[in-house]
Amino acid sequence: MIRGRGQELVGMLFVITIFFVGLALTEATKTAGTVTPLISLPPAVLAFPALLLAAHVALRLGAEQADRLILPLGAFLSTMGLLTLNSLNLSFADQLIWIELGLIGAVGTVLVLRNPERLSEFKYLSGALGVALLLAPIFFGTVRGGSKLWLVVGGYSFQPAEPAKILLAIFLAAYLAEKKEVLSAGGRAFLGTTWPRARHFGPLIVTWLLSLSILILERDLGSSLIFFSLFLTMLYVATGRVAFIAVGLALFGAGAALAYRLFSHVAARIDVWSAPLPDDISGSVYQVAQSLFALEAGGLSGAGLGNGVLGRAISMPAVHTDFIFSALAEETGLLGAAAILIVYLLIFARGIHAALGAGNDFLALLAVGLATVTIIQAVVIIGGVIKAIPLTGVTLPLVSYGGSSVVSSFLMLGLLLAISRRA
Repeated sequence: MIRGRGQELVGMLFVITIFFVGLALTEATKTAGTVTPLISLPPAVLAFPALLLAAHVALRLGAEQADRLILPLGAFLSTMGLLTLNSLNLSFADQLIWIELGLIGAVGTVLVLRNPERLSEFKYLSGALGVALLLAPIFFGTVRGGSKLWLVVGGYSFQPAEPAKILLAIFLAAYLAEKKEVLSAGGRAFLGTTWPRARHFGPLIVTWLLSLSILILERDLGSSLIFFSLFLTMLYVATGRVAFIAVGLALFGAGAALAYRLFSHVAARIDVWSAPLPDDISGSVYQVAQSLFALEAGGLSGAGLGNGVLGRAISMPAVHTDFIFSALAEETGLLGAAAILIVYLLIFARGIHAALGAGNDFLALLAVGLATVTIIQAVVIIGGVIKAIPLTGVTLPLVSYGGSSVVSSFLMLGLLLAISRRA
């Protein structure tokens, strides 16, 4: 039986094998059967497997006790995203560089951050920076796809909500670790549960109002939902109070109803979700309809890498960001789509494992927050493209194209690795 960091090495070698085999298949499909010789591949392509092995060596030498599965699982998701982008002929080279930077950032985080509990000393700075990044697009943002999510700095654009998730998770973990006794103390019994005092609902109200501000002023349904879900989950884990969940869901319902009546972009997405597909799919339902057709075309085992009709046509807007799961599922089938879902669940499970062995409340809550952000974001976007919930337009962590998203996701994995050293 393979033990210790040998499990991580096996995982990395498995990912490297998938990378080269998948790359050969996609290139052969695009070039009518001609396989590109390994020696002629661009340096950035060859650097990717080298970085995976270097990451393993660095963790073996400098963080022997860190979790052995988190980084290979993250690398697997990124590899599947890369292969899908390559089959789509979209942004493969750029995404590869961002993933390599993310890998370096993740390993650097766990090696440098020997005492991750010290992050709690910067809770107010983290909270202020996180809120500032969330709200910055209101004043300085660029509108794309109907949402005001992007900041442009020096010719490069990024989504400030991505690093904001990390900063806000640090703040919430430190704040709730400090205040959890106060928030969970006292109250009155009602409807079979104990309800906190009215003043203890203050943080929940403030978070709800901030989420509504993001939704209203930035038209960013995804970030609004993820941020509020993050806070609600961490609040429940810290206090164990079901009442907070009940009030939070009621506030969410009220906000959703208000947004549906006041904002056309929210109403349009809910209408597309709630109604059957019309005969004419050329309007607002086009993307979701094409997504469902791609999922159906994939069948059990898929059309094969590079053979997806959705990928070849490139007829669907945002296929490499919002709808990459549909393109991947068309080419790898139900088996490939299920593998992606299982890997997200495994990352979440490893995050909870790190939380259980963290040794203090701050690190435990931070691990729960980081794991929750990853799984919620994955569920929200996958649920949208399969028409289980309204489409929100967030990226699929580690899979979708996007520099800020990929680097931030790898940094979250690095923080989980740093926390897991305590387990």
